[in-house]
Amino acid sequence: MAEELPETPETLASAEEEPIKQRKNGLYPGVSDELAENMKSGWADTELHGLAPVAQAEHTARRRAALSARFPGERLVIPAGNLKTRSNDTEYAFRASVEYTYLTGDQTEDGVLVLEPTADGHRATVYLLPRSDRENGEFWLSGQGELWVGRRHSLTEAEQLYGIPASDVRELPERLREATGPVRVVRGHDGGIETALTDKVTAERDEELRVFLSEARLVKDAFEVGELQKAVDSTVRGFEDVVKVLDKAEATGERYVEGTFFLRARVEGNDVGYGTIAAAGPHACTLHWVRNDGPVRSGDLLLLDAGVETHSLYTADITRTLPVNGAYSDIQRKIYDAVYEAQEAGIAAVRPGAKYRDFHDAAQRVLTAKLVEWGLVEGPVERVLELGLQRRWTLHGTGHMLGLDVHDCAAARTETYVDGTLEPGMVLTVEPGLYFQADDLTVPAEYRGIGVRIEDDILVTEDGNRNLSAGLPRRSDEVEAWMARLKG
Repeated sequence: MAEELPETPETLASAEEEPIKQRKNGLYPGVSDELAENMKSGWADTELHGLAPVAQAEHTARRRAALSARFPGERLVIPAGNLKTRSNDTEYAFRASVEYTYLTGDQTEDGVLVLEPTADGHRATVYLLPRSDRENGEFWLSGQGELWVGRRHSLTEAEQLYGIPASDVRELPERLREATGPVRVVRGHDGGIETALTDKVTAERDEELRVFLSEARLVKDAFEVGELQKAVDSTVRGFEDVVKVLDKAEATGERYVEGTFFLRARVEGNDVGYGTIAAAGPHACTLHWVRNDGPVRSGDLLLLDAGVETHSLYTADITRTLPVNGAYSDIQRKIYDAVYEAQEAGIAAVRPGAKYRDFHDAAQRVLTAKLVEWGLVEGPVERVLELGLQRRWTLHGTGHMLGLDVHDCAAARTETYVDGTLEPGMVLTVEPGLYFQADDLTVPAEYRGIGVRIEDDILVTEDGNRNLSAGLPRRSDEVEAWMARLKG
């Protein structure tokens, strides 16, 4: 990794106002006047012309119109967020806030969407960093200059791509400080923008903005459904990749599984949508096992919970529990088939007009009946459900909304989400599980250390549902046949 000149400070906070000549003698002793002048000239014009709008531009315009209608007469500020330091002078990979991406289609750091009230609605402006300045040296002396981190779109290019007028984001804080009238901001992404709005906003009003944008994403439009299907299709291929190298994973461990899936995510998408859970053996009983530092052994199960994130930031979320050696043992199959039966009941309950909680209740009822049948808990089933006793082994809810976040729409109100009603266009996971901890003395020894989860991504349709991830087999015998084909 290249290292910046030691004399160069981490940022050029005043780069646009102060010519490099005036700064070189204290701050840049290694930069001569001659080099500074040389670096200013001799560069070709790289402005891009005739750019086509991003695919979601028409959808983002409609989303902004709905936001405008909800908050008439108010200035609305939605930041993308800033880079975060990983260690010393390196940063984490940037991911724009979902609110900003949902409303603009842009994903660049430091961007801010502002909707300014007008007589007939709002005027939208996206504030961005312009191209690196060649005159003052920022493009090669700043750690965030284009020679270090790559070319940015010019403001003119951004306007073509996103269909929104673009301005220099460095001018925005002062404009916000001078702004009058009611203002709301999506908090938690850009401290500088929030500071500029001190005494102009309240936490309660800002939360109303965040809640609205979360609830707006409950029903997906055609673009979003298409992106989720792309994410799912890539994820299916990632699972196939893993099955093909299980012999290598046995020789190395869970991180071979994680790395194999990650390669597919980076080749076909932007990234993984969340930390991959590659949980072999008793690790499958830890719901969010992301350490992935354990062994992969023949005879054990591998619980793989993973999703590819598309370039537009929509993610899949799929889980399969696979026999490492390609065949379930009798006890593994018994537990797996129970979870499969519960998932079938849950998926069948997903339809327009149904209560959101119905699919969870349907799956829990099946699992509870199995636990009673196996003698692990005393029935009847209704008693167990009323007391929640099955949760010792079922642990979690049976699903969640899916979209730009793996747990999408999390800020939505209870009455519109978990106490709400399913509508066509909603996309949710159905993912029941049974987990028998290795140290659980209340179950027979043969159960201990077995964890099974099956998860699929389900679109609510006009007449029922569609399993977006149907390309991955679920039934135990079909899983075994699929694995046999892939292993050759």
